[in-house]
Amino acid sequence: MKITGLHHIAIICSDYEKSKAFYTEILGFDIIQEVYREERHSYKLDLAINNHYVIELFSFPNPPARPSRPEASGLRHIAFAVKNVDESVDYLNARNVETEPIRIDEYTGRKFTFFSDPDNLPVEIYEV
Repeated sequence: MKITGLHHIAIICSDYEKSKAFYTEILGFDIIQEVYREERHSYKLDLAINNHYVIELFSFPNPPARPSRPEASGLRHIAFAVKNVDESVDYLNARNVETEPIRIDEYTGRKFTFFSDPDNLPVEIYEV
């Protein structure tokens, strides 16, 4: 087997409209397709950045909460590349998204920080 790239990240949210607004209006993802699956009482929203499919956002009735943040077993966080962390932090803070203090990667010397999506999923932005 030869993996050729990342296809998508699947996220289950507790409040579909709130998460949809966060990922599209605040983080700037483009909607590729939105489908309501009646048999599952679930939305599936396909999101892209720079015409590249990145996230499947799902809603399900009463999903269980994430056990802890961020050291629960399983996916620790998702990270997105940005050109300027300082500008990105200012942008997020102006939209009432709290960010952690900016850190410096001890191995690369690049800036990064974390914030949370509406379901407290840890999200990182990393300066490239």
